[in-house]
Amino acid sequence: MSQVPDHAPVRPVFYVSDGTGITAETIGHSLLTQFVGFRFVTDRIPFVDTPEKAREAVAEIVRAGEVHGHRPIVVSSCVDPALNGVLAQSGALILDVFAPFIAPMEGELGVSRQSRIGQAHGMVDFDTYHRRINAMNFALAHDDGMAVNYDEADVILVAVSRAGKTPTCVYLALHYGVRAANYPLTEEDLESDRLPPRLRPYRRKLFGLTIDPQRLHQIRQERRPNSRYAELETCRREVAAAETLLRMEGIPMLSTTNASIEEISSRILEDLGINRVMF
Repeated sequence: MSQVPDHAPVRPVFYVSDGTGITAETIGHSLLTQFVGFRFVTDRIPFVDTPEKAREAVAEIVRAGEVHGHRPIVVSSCVDPALNGVLAQSGALILDVFAPFIAPMEGELGVSRQSRIGQAHGMVDFDTYHRRINAMNFALAHDDGMAVNYDEADVILVAVSRAGKTPTCVYLALHYGVRAANYPLTEEDLESDRLPPRLRPYRRKLFGLTIDPQRLHQIRQERRPNSRYAELETCRREVAAAETLLRMEGIPMLSTTNASIEEISSRILEDLGINRVMF
């Protein structure tokens, strides 16, 4: 979200769920990005699957409203309407992420919903689950060029160090079961205008990541402060050389500077024609 002045009003926001809360948080975050001029203080309350837990959440939400002096906002992915009814006792604005879709779906399918808590998060496909676990193991084994046999890889991310390769590989593995490897471009690689020899047989699997040199400098400073590795000039030189190499080789490329990991992953899947669903 864009920066806002310190005097901007503070609005407490809660992501409440009978499961992990990831769905509520993802949708809620997307909503908040559409509004500027506020300081949103967010918190996630997962596993609210009984009236008692809902009442405990209400107490926390009420306290936040009193502390910040503004009505809280609750983004709820609780499937039981009764739980949302309890949450409404907080006086907060309740945004039920399922509400806009239930009635149209019931009308289309001719049946009423069955509000089964936890069903949305159930592991219903063991093949998909094992594919993701195997993909995760693959990503860890092929992180930062540790293993270079890419025959079984679905995608190989290529970039300078700390440009976002590893988290993207992990996300692709966990959410899509994609076997993602990553290769860090070394100084020796960047001295050439050709792909490193070990990558050339896998050209169709390659996707490049780049990053703003100033942002790269900040990230490297946190990892290895005041080192040559973290110097701004080093970052500028490496990023420029990497972008030139990827362009000359015709490798698709995306900047990670201002892109979310979800956006990066979606672009990679789209550009490489990898068709996987999340569930």
